[in-house]
Amino acid sequence: MRAAPVLTAAEMRACEARAMASGAVSGRALMERAGRGAAEAIAARAGAARIAVILCGPGNNGGDGYVIARHLREAGWEVHVCAMGDPARLPPDAAANHAAWSAMGPVHPYTAEVIAGLDLPEDAPVVLVDALFGIGQRAPLYAVVAPARDWIAARAPRPFVAAVDLPTGYDADTGAALADTPMPCDLAVTFHARKPVHAMGALGAAEIAVVDIGLSS
Repeated sequence: MRAAPVLTAAEMRACEARAMASGAVSGRALMERAGRGAAEAIAARAGAARIAVILCGPGNNGGDGYVIARHLREAGWEVHVCAMGDPARLPPDAAANHAAWSAMGPVHPYTAEVIAGLDLPEDAPVVLVDALFGIGQRAPLYAVVAPARDWIAARAPRPFVAAVDLPTGYDADTGAALADTPMPCDLAVTFHARKPVHAMGALGAAEIAVVDIGLSS
C-alpha cells in the first residue's frame, strides 16, 4: 500500500499554484471546496453542538473560515465570527468570502473582550474553529493565541476545537511551537495531503482529517 503523501507548506502552495495556472480551477473554487469540506468534517464530529465560534485570520486561512461559517449557517447552526486585521487588506479570494459571510451575519473583532462577551447559551456545547493562520504561520504568536485559549479554558463544557490546517501556534513544517502554549486542538482539518506537523505527531491526540479538494499530486 502506498503511503499517504506529506507536503511541506511550500509544496502545498506550489501544488495549488500549478492547478490555478493550468486553468483547471480558480483560487476561489479551491477555497470553496476547502471550506465546504472542512464544515462537513467539523459537523460530523461535533456531537450535539450546533453553535460555532469561528476565528478568521488576515489571509486565506481566514477565507476558509468565512466559507465554513457560511456552510454551517446554511446547515442551521448558530454562527459567530471574530476576525483579525483590516478586511480591506484581505487577499482577493478571502475578501470575496468575507463579503459573502457579511451578507449573512456580522464579523466581530477578535479580542478577549469580544469573545468573552459573545451571546452564547450557558452550558451549551460549542465548537471553536481556528482559522487564523494555518500553514502560513511563522512568527511568534503568543498574543494571538491567548484570547481564544483563555476563553476555551474558562467555558464549560469545554468547546470542541477544530483547526483549519493546523492550530495557531505551530510551524507546519517543523512542528515547533510558536507560542508559549499553542491553541488547543481536537480536530485538524487539512487539505489534499497531511503536512509534516501532522505526520510527526506534534498535535498529540488531535484527529487529523484530510479533505480532498480535487488537486493532483
